[in-house]
Amino acid sequence: MCAADVVRRTRVVPIGSHPMTCRVGDIIVDCNDPELLADFWSKVLGYRVFARDGTGVAIRGATVSPDILFIRVSEPKTTKNRLHFDVCPTDRGQEDELARLLDVGARRSNIVGSGSWVVLEDPEGNEFCLMSKQIPAEPAPFHEA
Repeated sequence: MCAADVVRRTRVVPIGSHPMTCRVGDIIVDCNDPELLADFWSKVLGYRVFARDGTGVAIRGATVSPDILFIRVSEPKTTKNRLHFDVCPTDRGQEDELARLLDVGARRSNIVGSGSWVVLEDPEGNEFCLMSKQIPAEPAPFHEA
């Protein structure tokens, strides 16, 4: 069978019509100080703490957004994150949002971003990017399906 046969036999399924899909329900962040990171990220994202126990702290934004759980681990962060958040300002430009994030505890990373994003670190050194693109605040949609 050649590639053209495969293409002819491939059924195109419109977006949103799959019989089974997954959705991100929670984002888990391992950390040494769950209270510190929950407080920081709540300020960054405008979320609120909604649960805590001996293992960590959970924050929540809009009902359409995943919860973020900060789980206590004993080992320190040792390498660059393989997954990170890209945050976008919702009510101001990138420079003003950068000043706000630095004020709530972010710090500049030694990783250099491009002209359209700035690489920062949270209080435990987890990298995240502040994008130049401004998007609507939650729960408004911000991209096409």
